[in-house]
Amino acid sequence: MGILRLTARIMGRISTFRSYQFVLLLAAALAVVAFYYFGSEKQNFSSTTKRIKQTQASHNINRNDADLTVDTRLSHTDESEERGGGSEGLASKREGGEPTNQRYHALMMFTKVDRSRSLQDKFRLAMLSMVKHGRFLEGEVLVLHFVSDQASQELGEKMLQEFLVDATFKYEVLFHDVVVLTQKLFPIVEAMQKHFSAGSGAYYSDAIFFLSVAMHHIMPESLTRIVQLDLDLKYRTNIRDLFQEFDQFPPGAVIGITREMQPVYRHTFWQYRKENPQTKVGEPAPDGLPGFNSGVMLLDLEAMRASALYNQLLKPSNVAKLTDQYRFRGHLGDQDFFTMIGMEHPELFYSLACGWNRQLCTWWRDHGYGDVFQLYYRCDGPVYIYHGNCNSPIPDD
Repeated sequence: MGILRLTARIMGRISTFRSYQFVLLLAAALAVVAFYYFGSEKQNFSSTTKRIKQTQASHNINRNDADLTVDTRLSHTDESEERGGGSEGLASKREGGEPTNQRYHALMMFTKVDRSRSLQDKFRLAMLSMVKHGRFLEGEVLVLHFVSDQASQELGEKMLQEFLVDATFKYEVLFHDVVVLTQKLFPIVEAMQKHFSAGSGAYYSDAIFFLSVAMHHIMPESLTRIVQLDLDLKYRTNIRDLFQEFDQFPPGAVIGITREMQPVYRHTFWQYRKENPQTKVGEPAPDGLPGFNSGVMLLDLEAMRASALYNQLLKPSNVAKLTDQYRFRGHLGDQDFFTMIGMEHPELFYSLACGWNRQLCTWWRDHGYGDVFQLYYRCDGPVYIYHGNCNSPIPDD
């Protein structure tokens, strides 16, 4: 208020002064205002500026710490070791003879997770149980691949920072754009989609459900082995042990997979079974051919590339021939394809113990197959991975 009265008094006398006196008085008034303003409002000028700069610096630090990009190298992998490790999952050596990082690759479908609380909960259980039991040797890295849309990737990046915080092993995280992979897959699997998709016809978006069928064609040749896993799993043992099953593959086998533990294919092959009453197709294990479940799969990509038989079976004419022969019409994507060719060529598959994919779904027990259900559902031996398919509850440890 004192400043205003002083200014008003000066301005009231302006008319009585000559022009040069006016200029001098105006300069004096401005000097007084500046003195009072900057002298009494230091908080507005210097302290606030300092606070803004500190805030900006803090934001930059936080942004960098939270960075989790498409090709993520998280804190459990040393940068110099990354450059030395190969993608093939086999140990190589440096010039001095020391082994470089051996990588174990695991892939999960991670699309539309941002829209589903149920999928988020399943992912949480899967990752936390994997981390809980995961143990790898010095110089080994678990590489986690996620096939994802953009929105799900953004959510997944945040969730993984929480889920992997207690990991005792080295790991890397890679996100693959589902659109890019679908573009690569579609020309290869288009013809088979009409036989193994729920819709009537070959839908472009359905191609991603056949990723495992043609992964050896679209992944780099340096990647020779990979495990594909569903999200609705709970791990009860070290996932590293699953990778050791690759060493049990017999000659000619390209895929490790467990049998289907419901009479799904007893039902799907009903016409073929009616026409061939002595067949083992659709019969329960151990003597029958119950089909496969794709919740846990070991894909020997190198063997898939080298197998003339397997690649012949991918051709549209051979797919059509087999589906006609077995009167087959499925809706479960890659699982249906593997089941069908497994009826004709079981030598392409290594049978994983049921404990590596202990399926919990009992839907078919209540839908016409209660009398034979237990013959399929039975799984002797230890359970390494629970599979909560068809939204089945997973037991607590």
